[in-house]
Amino acid sequence: MTKRAFDVAVTLLVAPAALVLTAAMATILAIELRGNPFFVQERVGRNGRRFRMYKLRTMRHAQPGEKAAYAVGDWKTFVFTPPNHRDPRLTRWGAFARKTSLDELPNLVNVLKGEMSLVGPRPELPEIVDQYPPEYHRRHAVPPGIAGLAQVRGRSDLTYHEIATYDLQYVDHHSVLTDLQILWKTVAVVARGGGAR
Repeated sequence: MTKRAFDVAVTLLVAPAALVLTAAMATILAIELRGNPFFVQERVGRNGRRFRMYKLRTMRHAQPGEKAAYAVGDWKTFVFTPPNHRDPRLTRWGAFARKTSLDELPNLVNVLKGEMSLVGPRPELPEIVDQYPPEYHRRHAVPPGIAGLAQVRGRSDLTYHEIATYDLQYVDHHSVLTDLQILWKTVAVVARGGGAR
């Protein structure tokens, strides 16, 4: 209950600034993409329940054969985006939105709906979760978050096993104090653009 109250209070506090930034970024992306700048995608949340997560669209629609297929062979080496690799679908302003995490501001709607928290493991795609080894499912013991321990420890630079290890560490030791620490560190990581691809 304390975590939920904290999420709602902070979200309402930052909502005016978030609305302005979201509107500005959405307008730029709508012009660049020549279409709807908002993106809705199914993700897996607490206790394995699926929900619709809101984001800003940073990539143009995939052409045939262009969309990534996430078939995981070895979790200890698997990364979503290898270093020095740029997804050809990513737009110029989309790359900026990702680097600054402005594309995730619509996640605040999910926080208000109780589907996400400000801090927690990032919600995952169902096709990735379907391949999980048993121990990774403990990530779903807490609400998924906008920011997380794995994100302040390396973001896209981490292998998935490293991400899962940090997420499980958070599950076992989270508190409002750790959430505040992670949020503070997130601001610093985003300002540096570290690990963003």
